Amino acid sequence: MTNSLVKMETMEHIAVVTIDNPPLNVLGSQVSKELKDIFDEIALDQEIVAVILTGAGNRAFMAGADIKEFPQSIGKPGKKDHVLKQHEMFNQIDFLPKPTIAVLNGLAFGGGCELALTCDIRIAEDHAQLGLPEIKLGIFPGGGGTQRLPRLIGEAKAKELMFTGEPITAQEAERIGLVNKVVPTGEGMAEALAMARKMAGYSLQALSRIKKAVDEGSNLEFSKGIEREAELFAEVFLTEDVKEGVQAFIEKRKPVFSHK
Repeated sequence: MTNSLVKMETMEHIAVVTIDNPPLNVLGSQVSKELKDIFDEIALDQEIVAVILTGAGNRAFMAGADIKEFPQSIGKPGKKDHVLKQHEMFNQIDFLPKPTIAVLNGLAFGGGCELALTCDIRIAEDHAQLGLPEIKLGIFPGGGGTQRLPRLIGEAKAKELMFTGEPITAQEAERIGLVNKVVPTGEGMAEALAMARKMAGYSLQALSRIKKAVDEGSNLEFSKGIEREAELFAEVFLTEDVKEGVQAFIEKRKPVFSHK
């Protein structure tokens, strides 16, 4: 029986997903399948409000794709279908209607960097390095890097990272907006849990609509984005949680959201 390479534990309405594929947690086909299956499960679990994604150990969040799997694809037709299949996993995380936090506790190269880009927030430990080195193999980022990275940090800087293939430090990644926060080595999970606990105390009905408004609105002209925001704002006023939130405010107590 094949050992599981991706593990999940839940606590306090938080799911912690850990890629455990030593030594560097590379993204092989089994890891990709297990990630998709786990995030399918998370999407359906109404008890889970926030998600943390990380890698086991302290050497790598994920050091990229499993290069050993590449030779079987060289010179053969049907690669596009395979790549699009891989995108299903990346999109499942990106479009998950719940906040996601990546804890970068080491190398985040290639597919690992692209995986981090699918999360809403990235916390990097200060020894982490990020990069898209695919150009050094004669290929280029094929896991959404050419699309997600420019939208996050701008076209010019994204092209520089992809054209040169050179890694950057966690501190540089924070400076250009690629990561949200840098913390000392070993403190990434504690920082992510503190943030996730705060989110988990809020309404998933509201959190999911914030994510949808931002993600959908970024691809619309401003007036259309405002219209979409208004639609989602009207929806949230039909939920049980808005009743609880407003009533708790009036009664000067902490709300207890049911995520309904």
